[in-house]
Amino acid sequence: MTMDLVEELQLKVRNLPPLLAREVLDFIGYLEHTHRQDQERDPLKHAQLVSMHKIWDNPTDEAWNDI
Repeated sequence: MTMDLVEELQLKVRNLPPLLAREVLDFIGYLEHTHRQDQERDPLKHAQLVSMHKIWDNPTDEAWNDI
């Protein structure tokens, strides 16, 4: 994150009423949580793709590709 972006965020949050600033803080927490969950799922997604490759990618299964 560039300093300009950090400064702009600080300025905007500083000018908010406390209730809205709290809402911004809660939203940042939500973003951090969902980003962390996405990172934790990546290895699982890769394992699923590797193990299911033969099942998903075969000539018999081509009919399902357009659904």
